[in-house]
Amino acid sequence: MISFPSSTIATLRVHRRARTRVLLYGTVLAGAVLAPFLSSVYMAHSQQEQQGTSSSRPGGAVSSSQGTSSSAGTPKRGVEAAGSAITLETSEALFQVAAGLNACGYDADLEHSLPVRQQVRDEINQTLQNSAPARDSRDALCAYMVAHQTTGSRNLAQYVSLALYLTPPPELTPSADETEMPPDANQVVNVLPLLRTFAEQTNLHFIWIGHRTEYEAAVAQVHDPLTRTMLDTNIYLKQPVSSYDGRRFTVLLEPMLAPSDVNARIYGTDYFVVTSPSPIAPEIAATKQSTGGIHLNDIRHVYLHYEVEPLVYTRASATDRLQPLLKTVQDAPLDFNYKNDIVALVTECLIKGIEARTMDVGFPKPKKPENVRQRSQIDQYNQAIIDYDHKSEVVRRKQIDTDMHQGWVLTEYLYEKLTQMDHDGISLKEDIGQMVYGMDVYHEQNRAKNIQFFPESSSEVLSRGRAPRRVLTSLDQAELKLVKGDPDGAEAIAKKELTTSPNSGEATYILARIDLMRGDPEQAVERFHKVLTLTKDPRTLAWSHIYLGRLYDMEQGHPDRPLAIEEYKKALAMHDGRPDTREAAEKGIQQPFSPPRRTAKDSDQQNREEPLDPTGKKQKESFQPSPR
Repeated sequence: MISFPSSTIATLRVHRRARTRVLLYGTVLAGAVLAPFLSSVYMAHSQQEQQGTSSSRPGGAVSSSQGTSSSAGTPKRGVEAAGSAITLETSEALFQVAAGLNACGYDADLEHSLPVRQQVRDEINQTLQNSAPARDSRDALCAYMVAHQTTGSRNLAQYVSLALYLTPPPELTPSADETEMPPDANQVVNVLPLLRTFAEQTNLHFIWIGHRTEYEAAVAQVHDPLTRTMLDTNIYLKQPVSSYDGRRFTVLLEPMLAPSDVNARIYGTDYFVVTSPSPIAPEIAATKQSTGGIHLNDIRHVYLHYEVEPLVYTRASATDRLQPLLKTVQDAPLDFNYKNDIVALVTECLIKGIEARTMDVGFPKPKKPENVRQRSQIDQYNQAIIDYDHKSEVVRRKQIDTDMHQGWVLTEYLYEKLTQMDHDGISLKEDIGQMVYGMDVYHEQNRAKNIQFFPESSSEVLSRGRAPRRVLTSLDQAELKLVKGDPDGAEAIAKKELTTSPNSGEATYILARIDLMRGDPEQAVERFHKVLTLTKDPRTLAWSHIYLGRLYDMEQGHPDRPLAIEEYKKALAMHDGRPDTREAAEKGIQQPFSPPRRTAKDSDQQNREEPLDPTGKKQKESFQPSPR
């Protein structure tokens, strides 16, 4: 049997999610509770009810219809013109994958799961006892899972990724091409024929139908606490609950998984969280203190990514002046992505600042007295608020100190800016320009250089909201050397990699960028073209096309604009899904690329046309927040 250890959040960013709607039951987190913030959503729901759409929760949840014929092709996610972008759903495809895992030894947190998990396991075991073909299908499935077992939370994560890319049973086939699938899902995609046989032999579809009532009850248990969490977050950010704008935040419930496991996925512009609720007492479920039996803080962390990332990434081109900060975190216990991407680092630090500002400090805030009869009651209340603010600030500062020592070196600065934002009563959207790009880079560098980072072994909280930590490869080390301004060291590592793997597209990609740094565009063009034949990684392919487009735009005396536009369009076609890729490609299509004129006074300061003001004063003065 297989060992499946518990995990915290495992967040995997991949280039594109399947456009298939594999969810047979859906609940929209809008309706009456969110109506004051988004009346158009409420009106859309009312229209559906008038047309006969069934509602599983009065005024708060809308059931989505999937149709009955699978032969008509892959069902597509229905998008209403004013529909909610935030949904709570279940999926039969995910259920069948989870049932297969349970049949093969996935027992994690079984004692804390909803009763339906054990009931389904018992029904499967009863079928296995009475059917030799069912046992044979189970044994074949388990043998595959044992052979493809990985370490830690990634073992479960790879099957969750696969489940989100499947068409509904009985087909249970990939809903996207291999190049569009998450890398970890591709590692186990060949389990599907075995899973289909197992599902057929054990009648999983009928078991699923037989337990729909329990699944709907699980959705009802989670709905209100999750709605309050989303609503409170938007109130703090002073942002309306979004209607569908091409982006979605979906929470998928699967009681057959461990309640201790929260898996988050970001597929292009769609965010998914897969979780399982624990049982809660009815008297607790009816209160506002109920968490619905799920890890609301973990889900809220992912939701903050959904809300905050667009605000930061839309200004990604303005972060050049923050690049020196990456050098200060190279020895921090952070994932490689945060050491190599300043926008990702800023986003995570901002989210941690928001979490500190809104955290539960462990004691209640004083309530304003009602029916005040004496002035002393108001004086006592005001003093209690002052004491509360002081004590809560101590708690929050301890959390900030922990975050800083874990490598999130901008958290303290952003926390202070958020405090000022709260005082001024403005929204994050209005303030983020001055908050992020108006910082004194030199000051923050010096603050970060004086931090003694925690060792990795003592920083388990770092795995929250991110991918499972991976061991850095030699090419990752080469990338880090490029960040540190050491092209010679990066070149040595890349060339060594090519001696053992002559067809390494990633090593060739690094060498092509080094050619650009050294002013050899001809060699760079040759290598970027070679990269296109050697790798299938969407991000590497997309940026190779972008670099080629820029080189064609900059050909001395003979710019080839049509060819450059063609390269930018090819970059968009790679479906990398990252905002910086899309922004660079679209900008290249709109106008020819011209490199900024730079002079270097030192390794930490580079100028564009005029000396950079490290204090950000000019950026503050020139910044005008975009309209709401």
